[in-house]
Amino acid sequence: MVPHTRGVTAVSSRTRRIATISLDVKYLDIKINFVEKLVIKRMDNVTDDIDRILGQWARERPDLDTAAMGVFGRIFRLSKLAGDVAERAYSRFGIGRPEFDVLAALRRSGEPFQLSPGALAASMMLSTGGTTARLDRLEKAGLVTRSPDPNDRRAILVRLTERGRALADEAVTAGLAEQQRLLAHLPPEKSAQLSALLRELLHGL
Repeated sequence: MVPHTRGVTAVSSRTRRIATISLDVKYLDIKINFVEKLVIKRMDNVTDDIDRILGQWARERPDLDTAAMGVFGRIFRLSKLAGDVAERAYSRFGIGRPEFDVLAALRRSGEPFQLSPGALAASMMLSTGGTTARLDRLEKAGLVTRSPDPNDRRAILVRLTERGRALADEAVTAGLAEQQRLLAHLPPEKSAQLSALLRELLHGL
């Protein structure tokens, strides 16, 4: 009778372990589903593709804190969307974003709307060599000129032509209108808050 009792006890022990594992699996499944739903839930029930991605990661890797992924995922997508919109706006004037950046840097520098290649590159956060091809295209189009610096024979100055200044004014107006359109669904106070948060983020990097 003793061996039989031991067998029953062993079976009961295995049964309890299986039941415990089953409960643990069910608990984990409930926890994952809860986290996934929590990630997807947003104010006014507004969700996007980023929420879907975060929800999938919450299901597959509930141990990960994906808050940063949500922030930068949206920043990347907004950058792509805004960049595409800007390109379409500037294309109406026969230029692309790279050329617009040069014209805008010169225009906002004020009279006489000229900069050295080094100052121009710094304004656009590029290397001096990175601006050469842009300047070649703009000079060929009659939008900028390059001339020797009267204070340094070894240097040159890049200057907006009258046509270049007029085009810069038109292009910046068109591009800004598109940017305003993208933000139109946000109340002014939320737009200001978003700008402040992004400024704070950049300042900390």
